[in-house]
Amino acid sequence: MTPRDQISQLMAALTREVIGQERLVQRMMVALLADGHLLVEGAPGLAKTRAAKALGNGIHASFHRIQFTPDLLPADLTGTDIYHPDEGTFQFASGPIFHNLLLADEINRAPAKVQSALLEAMAERQVTVGAYSYELPRLFLVMATQNPIEQEGTYPLPEAQLDRFMLHVTVGYPDKTASRDILRLARQEALEALGEPAYAEFEPLDQEVIFAARREVLELFLSESVEEYILEIVEATRDPARYSDEIAPWLRWGASPRGAIAIEQAARATAWLAGRDFVTPEDVRGVASDALRHRIVLDYAAEAEGITPQICIEALLGVVPAP
Repeated sequence: MTPRDQISQLMAALTREVIGQERLVQRMMVALLADGHLLVEGAPGLAKTRAAKALGNGIHASFHRIQFTPDLLPADLTGTDIYHPDEGTFQFASGPIFHNLLLADEINRAPAKVQSALLEAMAERQVTVGAYSYELPRLFLVMATQNPIEQEGTYPLPEAQLDRFMLHVTVGYPDKTASRDILRLARQEALEALGEPAYAEFEPLDQEVIFAARREVLELFLSESVEEYILEIVEATRDPARYSDEIAPWLRWGASPRGAIAIEQAARATAWLAGRDFVTPEDVRGVASDALRHRIVLDYAAEAEGITPQICIEALLGVVPAP
C-alpha cells in the first residue's frame, strides 16, 4: 500500500471521528504533510480538541494536551533541571513539549514567557533550558486552539509567533445533518463506555509513512507560472497600491517570506491529497486565506469599517491575475 493510500485511510478515519469539520480535518492533514504548525480558532464545542486527539490516535506517535493558563510557567512546557542529591548533579526532566503532537489548548491564555518558550520550539525544533539546548522529535507538530468569543484574561499572540504557524484555520458550526450524526456518534460512544462492542479501530500509521509522504509532496511539479502566482499574491499584501487603490488603505503590514513558503507547501500538500502530481492555481487560491490570515496587519480605519483579514485576502485574490 502506497503512502497516499495509507494517508487517505487516515483522513477517512478522522472524518468519521470528527463529524461536520471536514475542512479542519483536511487542514490538519495538510499541516502534517507539509511539516507545519496549525492555529485553530473557533467557539467552544466545535471538536477542535477532539480532532487533535483523533490525529494523535491515528499515528504511532506520542500525543500530549496541555491547557494554557495565565499561571503557566515556561518550565511547565519545556521541562527543567532537577537536582539529585544522591549524585550531586542536575539532570534535565523533559516537559510535554517533547511529544510528537502537542495540543496547546487556548494558547492565548498563557503569558509572554511561555509564548517565547513555545516560539523557540516551533521555529528551531529545540528548547533551551539553562546553558543547554535539547532537540525535539523529528516528527513534531503543534496544534494550538483559541476561542474568539471570550477575550478577558487573554494575551494576544505576538506577530513573530503567529508567523510560525503555517495555517490559521477558523471553524464554524456543523450543519443540521452533521449535527444529527454527531448525536448518534455520541450515543454510540456512551454505549461503548458501558461495555458495548466498539467499531473496528483504525490501525495507526507508522511515522515513516508520514516522512515518505512528505518526500512525495516535495517532489510534486510546480510550474514557474504557479510559483510566480504565489509570489504575486504575497507581494500584493506588501504593496497593494500596485493592484488596487481601494485595497491599499486597508493594509499596514504584509506577509513575510514565510507566507509564500506556507502557501507553496500547503498547496503542494493539497494537490497531493487530491491525487495529483502537480500544483494548480486553484490549489494556491484554496490555501491562501489560511496561510495569510494571521500574517497581515490591517489599518485601524479598515477595522473600524468592518474589514476583516478574510475580506482583505479575498479582495487581493480578486485583483491578482491567476495563470
